[in-house]
Amino acid sequence: MSITRLIAVVIVAAAPLALQGCAIFQGRDPLQVTVLGVEPLESQGMELRMLVKLGVQNPNDAPIDYNGVALEMNVQGKTFATGVSDASGSVPRFGEAVITVPVTVSAFHMFGEAFEMMRGGGSGKITYEMKGKLNGSGFNSTHFRSQGELDLPAS
Repeated sequence: MSITRLIAVVIVAAAPLALQGCAIFQGRDPLQVTVLGVEPLESQGMELRMLVKLGVQNPNDAPIDYNGVALEMNVQGKTFATGVSDASGSVPRFGEAVITVPVTVSAFHMFGEAFEMMRGGGSGKITYEMKGKLNGSGFNSTHFRSQGELDLPAS
C-alpha cells in the first residue's frame, strides 16, 4: 500500500469522527463555573497548595461526562494558580456538580501581587479570570471561563 493511499484511508476513517465532534458542539450553551470554596493543602518549599471546590452548572439538554479537569486562575492578567485533577464524573443535564481541583500558587506570584498592591497606583480594583476544561473522550472536551473585578476596600 502506497503512503498516499494510506493517508487517504486514514482521512476517510477519521472524517465521521470529526463530523460527530462538530455536531456535538452545535448549540451547546457554556457551563457556569464558580468557586464554592478553597481549603489549604500541605505545601512544599516556595509554593502554596490549595483545594479549589468548583460549582459547575450545565444549562444543556445533555449530560457532560468528564475524565480529567484542568484549571488556571489569573489575577491582574497574570497566572496566579494552576492545577489538574484526574477526577471523573458527570454533570447532569440541566443540573450541577461540585468538582475539586488541587492548585499550586507560586510564592513569587503572591509576593509580586502583594507588592504591586502596596505600591499603589492601581485603580482600586482587582481583575480575575478563571478558565479551564473538563476533559471528555475524543473531541468532547468542554472549556469554561469566567472573569470579573473585585473592588479593594478603601483604606
